[in-house]
Amino acid sequence: MPIFSAFDGTRLVYRVTGEGRPLICLPGGPMQDSAYLRDLGGLAADRQLVILDLRGTGRSAAPRDPASCRCDRLVDDVSALREHLGLDRVELLGHSAGANLAVSYAARHPGTVARLVLATPSVFAVGLTIDGELRRETALLRKDEPWFPTAFEALQEITSGRATEESWQAISPFFYGRWDDRARAHQASADQQKNHEAAAVFGAQGAFDPDATRAALAAFEAPVLLLAGEVDMAAPPRTLAEFARLFPHAELTVQPGAGHFPWLDDPDAFASTITAFLG
Repeated sequence: MPIFSAFDGTRLVYRVTGEGRPLICLPGGPMQDSAYLRDLGGLAADRQLVILDLRGTGRSAAPRDPASCRCDRLVDDVSALREHLGLDRVELLGHSAGANLAVSYAARHPGTVARLVLATPSVFAVGLTIDGELRRETALLRKDEPWFPTAFEALQEITSGRATEESWQAISPFFYGRWDDRARAHQASADQQKNHEAAAVFGAQGAFDPDATRAALAAFEAPVLLLAGEVDMAAPPRTLAEFARLFPHAELTVQPGAGHFPWLDDPDAFASTITAFLG
């Protein structure tokens, strides 16, 4: 695995797969081993994917200062990777919580971003909210699934402030377009891949400045693609439409039947959408 040094000397690892123009990929979790991204549904057939293990995750070293795992400070790691690759401008993809990092980087270094892809993005960096009613409304699209009654009851507990560890586990099917063996295996590995201590720091106080980020994105000139999953209650299409309006040159694509990991639900649709956008 290629290695480079971050701003504070932390040794960071990234994985390279595929050929073509490089696309830097930032994983979510937050602070999850990037292995869960795999090859993003075959996107590596058209792009060289440069997939970063954020500090303290995967094969990257843990930093001496745990506070450096805060999202705003991770922006410097993305800058260090770009410089290490010798690129003046980059194409950048952020998934889920990793979209907060991608957006924060774009706001701070707009001139170095050629194109930006936000796949089922988290919205904390721009201060949007997703209320319980919208999550329940999106979840009801799955009402005919055999697992729905148990999962929806757990969702009701969470959105009403009565969450338990069991209820968080019970809503797992909502994150996948198909709750099959592949999805179950993907979900089972997630907890082992996540650095929970670093995740607690990622969004800590000071990590986000939504007003400043919105102002920067309003002047962001590069093309932006937001990709939503039709049945993704974590990043509902209605909220992502609002997110898209924060940019002057953004488009929203809703992948039919997809959840929070759309490259698992329909790899061809996911890869072809992003490939077409990147050109």
